[in-house]
Amino acid sequence: MTNTVWQPLESSRWLQGDQSIPCDQSIPCYICKSANSRDAEYCHDCSAPMALARQAAGQHLPPGMIAVVGASGVGKTVYLGLLMDMLSRQTERMQFSARGAFSVNLQQTTISALAQCQFPSKTCNEPDRWNWVYCQVRRNASSPTIELIMPDMAGESILEEMDHRNTYRVIKEVLKKSSAALVLIDAGQLCDGDQGQDYFAMKILSYLSEVEPSSKHGWSERPIALVFTKVDQAEVCRDDPAGFAKTHAALLWQLCQQRFSNYRFFAASVVGACAWHESATQGRRRVPLRVEPRGIIEPFEWLMEQTIGPKKWRPFALSK
Repeated sequence: MTNTVWQPLESSRWLQGDQSIPCDQSIPCYICKSANSRDAEYCHDCSAPMALARQAAGQHLPPGMIAVVGASGVGKTVYLGLLMDMLSRQTERMQFSARGAFSVNLQQTTISALAQCQFPSKTCNEPDRWNWVYCQVRRNASSPTIELIMPDMAGESILEEMDHRNTYRVIKEVLKKSSAALVLIDAGQLCDGDQGQDYFAMKILSYLSEVEPSSKHGWSERPIALVFTKVDQAEVCRDDPAGFAKTHAALLWQLCQQRFSNYRFFAASVVGACAWHESATQGRRRVPLRVEPRGIIEPFEWLMEQTIGPKKWRPFALSK
């Protein structure tokens, strides 16, 4: 015999609007501000994790946000995961610590995959399966602590949002709240003559300029680090990323000069060399032979200096 139990669906609690939940039993999503029940795991509206709101609750200053964007396969997950690992270990350069168990997932997944000579799995398109990093950063032991959020958004979802607005509301809200952006671009593909990366980066920057076009503190003034990834496949990019951009991503270079006042090009790589591996289940795929990080921390440090100040930590200037 099977016992029957009536369990109300979470969605049924929103049929009468946000007012159906008493104020003392709700909590606003940190990303979109929609009211959610206190036991909700993800926002019912934008699918951002409610753990962000719980971690931010009670903070004297709201957490800042840095957007990490790029095409699918450009290396956002491995870059962000390795950045976390390097910052948490190099305490003499900058002090970094993750807040909340959910913030450790990306670092753990990335380092575990690299240790097995693999790259992390592709990020799923569904926002409730993205990795979100909530962390504390400070220059040294005597400096004030800065709360910071960095999401690992799927490249295919970013493209879908740019082509069809409001498909993923969480992406638009993240970009509106972010004080700075890391835009990742595949240098290897550009060296091979594939201009898809140039066009994708242009679409990202165009989308940013349209998020808050009327704001005097819009993206034309916010710092943007344009990071060429996989430079182990593009030696010419290592020493002169700006010159590489002029030569191999001319459209992107011109767009930056015309619309943005605070940007800089960087070159980064996670591995020293890769090889191709044939698998009966996964097909032909690239695998890392050895991990040799290069230029991972520099873009993040530059963004922090531009946003917070090179000499004195101060709160992030979040857009209103």
